[in-house]
Amino acid sequence: MSMRMAILAVLSFLCSGFAFAAEPEVVVAVSEAGEAFVVEATIRVPVAQRVAWEVLVDFDHMTGILNNLTASRVAARQGNVLVVRQEGVARFGLFSYAFKVEREIRLEPMKRILTRNLTGSLKRMESEVRLAEGKGPATQIAYRAEFVFDSVIAGLFGASFLHHEVEEQFRLMAAEMVRRDSELSAATLQQTLHSGP
Repeated sequence: MSMRMAILAVLSFLCSGFAFAAEPEVVVAVSEAGEAFVVEATIRVPVAQRVAWEVLVDFDHMTGILNNLTASRVAARQGNVLVVRQEGVARFGLFSYAFKVEREIRLEPMKRILTRNLTGSLKRMESEVRLAEGKGPATQIAYRAEFVFDSVIAGLFGASFLHHEVEEQFRLMAAEMVRRDSELSAATLQQTLHSGP
């Protein structure tokens, strides 16, 4: 192994180690407002804002990120307004909730994602995701959503179910953000070493 390759291997390992050393922080709270459940969450991920954004809007590959999805694709796009169709099964203990939804998603690149259900298994769902650059580098993500279930059973489990689902989904997305950021750092190092004298 050449000296350059040895240095690359060590630096890649160190970069990967630093990326995973800072664990993503996910805090979720669920409350009730009439027939709606309101979910508020904050997530801090030790990655650049662009990396976080790219994962959050990667709808065509979301089945590889979230384990509750069996299908996800962008069905239509007009500028920064998308129509996304998704299918899956959410599970919580012995309870499972099959869903099939079509959502309108409005993007404010790198800053905000607004989502509302057009059709699907929920009576109503609206959400907002905001991104802000933190220190580190790190990205702060603020999430707020309102859910109204069309099932009495789903409503009974609503608060605990949503807390579990939102926390798990953001942990999975945060893990993907960290993975991609680590790969990007390693690729940048490799390019820098190969372009050196």
